[in-house]
Amino acid sequence: MTNFESKLTLLTPTVVSVFRIVLGLLFTIRGTQKLFDWPVAAPVDIPFGSFPLWWAGVIELLAGVLILIGFVTRFAAFIASGQMAFAYFMIHPPKGSWPVENGGELPVVLCFGFLLLVFTGGGAYALDAMRAQPTRKRSRSTVR
Repeated sequence: MTNFESKLTLLTPTVVSVFRIVLGLLFTIRGTQKLFDWPVAAPVDIPFGSFPLWWAGVIELLAGVLILIGFVTRFAAFIASGQMAFAYFMIHPPKGSWPVENGGELPVVLCFGFLLLVFTGGGAYALDAMRAQPTRKRSRSTVR
């Protein structure tokens, strides 16, 4: 292993955290767009409780926030990956066979990005990583 590869290996947990944060933020924004028309209005009207778009927004918001902060990352990423696979296969195929043809590139990329997080976890800067650290007993020092 070269020195360059060694440095890259050392940075992997940090880069995974950055990847997770970006993916979580983008997914959260997809959810807020569907549920609250924020930061920009959804391209279609989504009535409260309607299936599948309103429920997709709920999943995107909740899973996105969990992934963003790195809490139960693997579980949230598994749900998010499944939702993106569902979105792709339910919405995009009638428009064509290939993602480039049917506009499904984003769901495919998000699906596999979340699937990657299922296997890597949230990285060094995730609440999951902090929870996994062994708790240290505080020693009391006596002052004389």
